Amino acid sequence: MPTLPELTPEHHNALGQPTGATMVNWHPRARPTRTTMAGQYCTLVPLEPEQHAEALYTAFGADADGKNWTYLPVGPFNELADFRHWLMSACCTTDPLFSAIIDNRTTQAVGMAALMRIEPTVGVLEVGHIHFSPLLQRTPLATEAMFLMMQRAFDELGYRRYEWKCDNYNEPSKRAAQRLGFQFEGIFRQALVYKNRSRDTAWFSVIDRDWPALKTAFQGWLAPANFDAKGHQKNTLQSYRQ
Repeated sequence: MPTLPELTPEHHNALGQPTGATMVNWHPRARPTRTTMAGQYCTLVPLEPEQHAEALYTAFGADADGKNWTYLPVGPFNELADFRHWLMSACCTTDPLFSAIIDNRTTQAVGMAALMRIEPTVGVLEVGHIHFSPLLQRTPLATEAMFLMMQRAFDELGYRRYEWKCDNYNEPSKRAAQRLGFQFEGIFRQALVYKNRSRDTAWFSVIDRDWPALKTAFQGWLAPANFDAKGHQKNTLQSYRQ
């Protein structure tokens, strides 16, 4: 795990202007790579269109009315061929860096997410393109997938800031961000145009100083002892943060 950079107390310069904390021993971080992130409930693997397109298309098809596509920049796709073509054009890059989320019980892909807007020089990246099929939503796998990606950012790579952004009308996404420990930072008005709509973007973040306590909360919530025989949680993730 990379060592966190030291921050000096906030101070003023010779002109009396406040300049904030100084970074000590900071250096640019490595870029995330296309490697596996393994958990007890799910595994994140580099998304390969030829390998994962059909399973993802089937899983997303369980969302019969297509509401999960509303706040994504693309879709819904009516044909597997169209979905595969999009995956091949968009998901084989290093930024965004897509992962398929695999259910460890079935070994099938049930969702996807990406690390994106990766800025190694300042140690900032974003999690985005999150699409959880109904097979993944409201399960321990969904939370673990987000934990594994956050763990990669902070523990493996030593990034300072991890962002979550969404359409301000996307209330489920905003609730998910806050449940996962992201702090709301504000609204960027008219930030994007997509699907012929103007988007106000809600910004959330976790920073490296938040991570140790948040990591402990994730580990407590994900422990098998926190679930009953039917897989229902005994205690909420928020309760572990408190």
